[in-house]
Amino acid sequence: MSLQIGIVGLPNVGKSTLFNALTKQSVLAENYPFATIDPNVGVVAVPDARLDALAKIEKSEKIIPTAIEFVDIAGLVAGAHKGEGLGNKFLSHIRDVDAIAEVVRFFEDSNILHVDGSVDGKRDIETIKTEMILADLETVKKSLKKLESDSKSGDKKTLIKLELVKKLDGGLETGQMAQEVGFTEEQKLELKDLNLLTLKPFLYIANIEAGEGALLKEKGTFSDLDVVAIDVKLESEMAGFSDAEKKEYLEGEGIEASGLDRLIKKAYETLGLITFFTAGPKEARAWTVRQGAKAPEAAGKIHTDFERGFIKAEVINWQKLVEAGSWALARDQGAIRTEGKEYVFQDGDVVVFKFNV
Repeated sequence: MSLQIGIVGLPNVGKSTLFNALTKQSVLAENYPFATIDPNVGVVAVPDARLDALAKIEKSEKIIPTAIEFVDIAGLVAGAHKGEGLGNKFLSHIRDVDAIAEVVRFFEDSNILHVDGSVDGKRDIETIKTEMILADLETVKKSLKKLESDSKSGDKKTLIKLELVKKLDGGLETGQMAQEVGFTEEQKLELKDLNLLTLKPFLYIANIEAGEGALLKEKGTFSDLDVVAIDVKLESEMAGFSDAEKKEYLEGEGIEASGLDRLIKKAYETLGLITFFTAGPKEARAWTVRQGAKAPEAAGKIHTDFERGFIKAEVINWQKLVEAGSWALARDQGAIRTEGKEYVFQDGDVVVFKFNV
């Protein structure tokens, strides 16, 4: 599964610095608006200690983690939906991603300009939200006009779609994001072809100075929104560390996981994804599938032939496999289950699929 997360925000909030830290690339990160124009793209391996443990007991020659593609999209400003600050171009880049991560600035630094002259996280969130809603409204108005014309034929599907888009239009007009309007998952699928910005999964990255994390909720900036607090400057500095140096530093500071690792984990939660594994002497590999996926769908992530010819899945939780010491030993202990087509995959499952060619 190829996953794309767009990193957005106002200019000079730390988007490109975060992207550099995530991808260990050297993307231009300058102290002026629109230092980023074309989107930068980087593939980031998802850290997973479970995969390392499985590779160790199976003596795997290769370890292949799953990955997320991050897209660094240029800074948006008020009026972006009308083209301010090249806004239309930037908004079009966001439409292609699976989820949106907005970087919100909380750090004070007189040497780094803020496009609105002061640091105010709540205001910045509202600015981005408003621009996305207005951009979606333009899309919805065009769709509404066409559907009203097409509905004269009396086609049942068109009439159903028309009512959905009318509801969507009403919600956006009152300042709601599409995801807040109250659609079922089935209705969201009906609206998918509109490629709406505000219907995408959304999470927030609070770019803080060390020690500010506990203050965010008290400030009431995020309410119940999904948020990860990260000292982006610190993460950028740690990007140059070796894995051993990074581990030593985090342990010395009493930090369980880096901000970037927490961001990647939160991204998976926001997208509604889980990880399952395959492991053997040749390779230990992580695979991504949506929560609620049944066994044939999970098999299809490895190869379409696996899904078409699915017979059964041999499954064990990763921890139980590690405790057993190997797949062969787990089988001898009777710890491996046989599951059929209706089995719903769980995060951390290790599997061998049986299928017809």
